Amino acid sequence: MDFISILSIFVLACFVGYFVVWAVTPALHTPLMAVTNAISSVIIVGALIAAAAVGLGGSGAVSKGLGLVAVALASVNIFGGFAVTARMLAMYKKKERPAVVSK
Repeated sequence: MDFISILSIFVLACFVGYFVVWAVTPALHTPLMAVTNAISSVIIVGALIAAAAVGLGGSGAVSKGLGLVAVALASVNIFGGFAVTARMLAMYKKKERPAVVSK
C-alpha cells in the first residue's frame, strides 16, 4: 500500500473514532472503559510474543527491548484504566448517611 492510502485510512479512522466516542452517553461510558481495558490486555500478549522474539528473524535484542517497553506501557494503560473505572463506579454508589438519634 502506498502512503496516501494508509494516510486516508488513518484520517477516516480518526473521524469515525471521534464521532463514536462523543456519541456515547455518560451511562455507557464506564462499561465502555472496562471493555477497552480488557481489549488492551490483548496488547500484552502481542508484546510478550515480541519480547520472546519468536520467529522474527531480526535482531533479538532490539525486539526483546521493544517488547519489554510494550509490556510496560500496556500494563500502565490497563492498570490505570481499571483505577479510573473503579473511581467512576464509586461515584455512583450511594453514600451512607449517619443515623439520626432523636431524644
